[in-house]
Amino acid sequence: MGKTHNWKPDAMPTIWRVPDELWAFVAPILDELDPPKATGHPRSDPRPILDAIIFRMRTGCQWNHLPRELGDDSTVHRFFQRWVKAGVFARIWAVVQNGCDELGGVDWEWQAADGMLRKSRSGGTKLAPIPRTELRMG
Repeated sequence: MGKTHNWKPDAMPTIWRVPDELWAFVAPILDELDPPKATGHPRSDPRPILDAIIFRMRTGCQWNHLPRELGDDSTVHRFFQRWVKAGVFARIWAVVQNGCDELGGVDWEWQAADGMLRKSRSGGTKLAPIPRTELRMG
C-alpha cells in the first residue's frame, strides 16, 4: 500500500480582498466622501465592506447570499448604495486608472468588448404601437 500524501498547495490570494497598496488610496477617498458621523452607533469597518462588495460584483451572487464571513448582507448593501450615491466608486476607478496610466499598464489603443446577441428565448413580442401626439406650436 502506498503512502497517502496530504499535500495542499498554498492558498491563492482571493480576487476580492483589497490589497494594502490599494487600500492606501481608497481609505482617504472614503474619509472624504463618506466620513463617519460624530455621534451615534460606531460605523462598521469599511475595508471588509469593500471586500464584500467586490466579492458580490465579481461573483454576481445576490446580496443575501454573501458568505457570512464577509459581513452582514444588509449592512454591505446599505454601504454600497450610499457609496454609489456619493460617487465613491467613480473616484476609486479614476485613481486606479490614473495609477495604471502612470505605470504604463493600460494600452488604450487596443480594447475589446464581450457580448452576446441572439433571438429572445420566447421569440419576443411584436412591436408595440408607438403613441403618436401632435406637436402644437405657440
